[in-house]
Amino acid sequence: MAGDEPGTAPENPPGPGSPPAPAPLALYRRYRPATFAEVRGQEHVTEPLRQALRNGRVHHAYLFSGPRGCGKTSSARILARSLNCVQGPTPDPCGVCESCVALGPSGPGSIDVIEIDAASHGGVDDARDLRERAFYAPVSGRFKVYIIDEAHMVTREGFNALLKLVEEPPPHLKFVFATTEPEKVIATIRSRTHHYPFRLVPPSVLRGLLEEILATEAVTYEPTVLPLVVRAGAGSVRDSLSVLDQLLAGAGAEGLTYERTVALLGYTDDSLLDEMVDALAAGDGAAAFGTVDRVVQGGHDPRRFAADLLDRLRDLIILGAVPGAGQTGLLDVPADRLERMSDQAGRFGQAELARAAEILSEGLIQMRGTTSPRLLLELMCAQVLLPGASTGEKALAARLERLERRLEGLTSEETVPRPGPVAAGGAPDTEAAPARNASPRDASPRDASASEAPARGTPARDTPARYTPTREAAPVRAAPPAPPGVIDIETLRQRWPEILEAVKQERRVAWMLLNAASVDSLEGGVLTVAFGGEGQAKGFAASGHDQVLTGVLATMLGLNVRVRAMGGGGSGQRATARPAPADPAPGAGGQPGAPGGATDRPDDPAGRPGTRGSAGTPAPGHRAAAGGPGGTAKAGAPGRRAPAAPRMPGPRAGGGPAAPSSPAGLDEEWPDDAGPADGGAGPTGMELIERQLGGTVIEEIEEP
Repeated sequence: MAGDEPGTAPENPPGPGSPPAPAPLALYRRYRPATFAEVRGQEHVTEPLRQALRNGRVHHAYLFSGPRGCGKTSSARILARSLNCVQGPTPDPCGVCESCVALGPSGPGSIDVIEIDAASHGGVDDARDLRERAFYAPVSGRFKVYIIDEAHMVTREGFNALLKLVEEPPPHLKFVFATTEPEKVIATIRSRTHHYPFRLVPPSVLRGLLEEILATEAVTYEPTVLPLVVRAGAGSVRDSLSVLDQLLAGAGAEGLTYERTVALLGYTDDSLLDEMVDALAAGDGAAAFGTVDRVVQGGHDPRRFAADLLDRLRDLIILGAVPGAGQTGLLDVPADRLERMSDQAGRFGQAELARAAEILSEGLIQMRGTTSPRLLLELMCAQVLLPGASTGEKALAARLERLERRLEGLTSEETVPRPGPVAAGGAPDTEAAPARNASPRDASPRDASASEAPARGTPARDTPARYTPTREAAPVRAAPPAPPGVIDIETLRQRWPEILEAVKQERRVAWMLLNAASVDSLEGGVLTVAFGGEGQAKGFAASGHDQVLTGVLATMLGLNVRVRAMGGGGSGQRATARPAPADPAPGAGGQPGAPGGATDRPDDPAGRPGTRGSAGTPAPGHRAAAGGPGGTAKAGAPGRRAPAAPRMPGPRAGGGPAAPSSPAGLDEEWPDDAGPADGGAGPTGMELIERQLGGTVIEEIEEP
């Protein structure tokens, strides 16, 4: 016709009576082994069989088991060919006699070698028919061989019908059972056979076979294609040859290309995997989620992408542990790809890679029944990017590796901080340095007046300022802060005052409770804080204050631990003693003129929590001033007292009962079950009024 393109019709079309051209055989049929020497990757089976043929010790029944496509049926045919060869039984058939030609890979078959598919002939009637025909002598061969494929499909009744024949067969009868599930063959049959287990073919052996076939077929290919074919074959020779046959059928003049192979087999392109690995190594969430979006927009299956990413992480783990894995054969990767993967492995740590692989492995299990695989893939990426969101050991190890890599990139000046006082937030107190270096003449009059004791009868408006120079006069000389995540118990005890100041900024009640506590132990990611009583410990944990301390430790020190409150004082020593305030002025505390007769002022070291409280006995100097036992105050003398601020419940200086009332605004911050136990150490008296409640002493009146 005029519209037909020229050259499309064959030059010599077949005539009406000519037979059609034969269809080409599949690769797995065309390259099926004809001798035991041609069987690849099964030397542990072929060598014993060849030796048995040499020695003339051929058994009457064999059981070949193993994965699909590994050479079980082919080896059974080779065994039958070796037995019926004119020169046999021989381990190397001649290949030219009538029996060898008939039993060859492309031969028509022999009447003396019967192959039975047990999937369709596994019943008891088929077994009886086989038993009746088995006693007939072979027609042209030396032996009559029954090859029963998929032997695990034979029913129990069928095996029982064959049992007597397999146990005591005629001299000319041989059995070969081939199965992928040998455990389904009844034990009475297995015990009467020689069992040879076949294995998956190693990737290196399989790749060599593919290269030989491509060279025979004269097909050009890119080196990156063969690893994909080997991976798709999963160790099965038949599956690998089927995949290769499919690629050859769709190949053009350029041969086998990587792009077409990836698109046809459904694997993820290496460029997408490289983008995702680079994003995870850099902690770039935008790049990681952008890659997930390109995967979905490109029509890729998120499950397949997650599986391919897990394979890539596996390769990186091996490269991190064995730098020469590409040269030793542990990884079958081209040289250019191996160099890039080595660079990626160097930007990760082993713990970080292992944690990411574990997250992907668990996510793949959950993806089997999920309705939103993209969402689950994004959640897996988020977990890999945020090791701080987990509290496990692997997450902590991943964070440590990230910190170590960052510290390695810093100079020595940046890694070693200058020693100095540590402020409440954990940073060095840089503002206090000029004050320490200033000369006395530069001191302001306010500083000078603050250092002097106020006279009696003057308003104590500047009294709260006495605590501020105390911190500057006696700063906490702590060692340089350790890297986050590697804090030991001693360092934690040294920095405990800083931690308390940070807790105070977050929640004042938690700070008040922790003032009476100490660091007991730090083991297994659990920080044990010891309180004086069980009530304090229970109140601290029940009110959620432990979460405040956990957040402060994570922010200041990068320490991800779980806080456990323990009563009874604990087994460890006190973390640190609170810095003592400046000495009080005469008459301000411990004198007969103290407001309300209070003598347990916090300014006096003898009245600090930790020096009294558990013993319940005040200092001797206070005993006399308070009118307690041994005091000089007269009993029954009328006392003139000014209205004093309310006092917190606590042990009085004279050992009397505690005050019945508490400040009105404190009940809502200090629950009843979180207060200090009887005899426990805690903020009491004027310390709480002046420092915490903002109270001011207006006038001090002496008693006569």
